[in-house]
Amino acid sequence: MALSKRERRLRIKRRIRNKISGTTEIPRLAVFRSNKEIYAQIIDDVNSKTICAASSLKIDKKGLTKTDLSKKVGTAIAEAAKTAGVNQVVFDRSGYLYHGRVKAVAEAAREAGIKF
Repeated sequence: MALSKRERRLRIKRRIRNKISGTTEIPRLAVFRSNKEIYAQIIDDVNSKTICAASSLKIDKKGLTKTDLSKKVGTAIAEAAKTAGVNQVVFDRSGYLYHGRVKAVAEAAREAGIKF
């Protein structure tokens, strides 16, 4: 029986999460993408704490494409990380392809000074 799109993504996500984990020194940058919005969090998995988060909910969407919004979220999460004292992260694409909006978040965060 074929897996649904969601089940397939969750299976890939579990496989990725078995390999990567965020520590106190190098936390995890997790991305979640819905049809309308995009969310990013920096997570310390050792202490089970979210260090900072950013989403497209708080950004003015007038005249922007979803990819442009994703770039703004990437920049916002990088700035929030810098204020929290985080300079390096491990990127968690959450089972999504490294393409489109997920790639836009990652590249914008890199350009804003986060290393991964």
